Amino acid sequence: MRPGLALAALGAGVMLCGMAPGDMSVATFLQRASLLERLGPLAIATPEAQLLKGEVIAAGRRYKARIDADRKAGRKTASCPPESGTLTPEQWLAHLRSYPAQSRKMISIYSAFDGLMRKRYPCPAQ
Repeated sequence: MRPGLALAALGAGVMLCGMAPGDMSVATFLQRASLLERLGPLAIATPEAQLLKGEVIAAGRRYKARIDADRKAGRKTASCPPESGTLTPEQWLAHLRSYPAQSRKMISIYSAFDGLMRKRYPCPAQ
């Protein structure tokens, strides 16, 4: 199967399960990432790596849309991130691993992204 078709099949599988990008649990994400880490540098070229990357990107986009909407409406935001920034895979995985193992199944990647932004970019006291 060609890589493009495999990625499309994975994407369709996620859609059929009723999950929006960013809704994967932290437990599932870490389990899948662990399998990829064993591949080393070759992992980046796999459809699974692209799926996981897509989860994080989708969570980031949803988060930014929410923050932008809050700012536009004049509401206080939960965090105050810069317009752009970087997040290494190591930083992201360390954040996900900071959640207690028993709660990882109940926390979505979107919620984890929000938590990371609150931790990294708290709003100044007003």
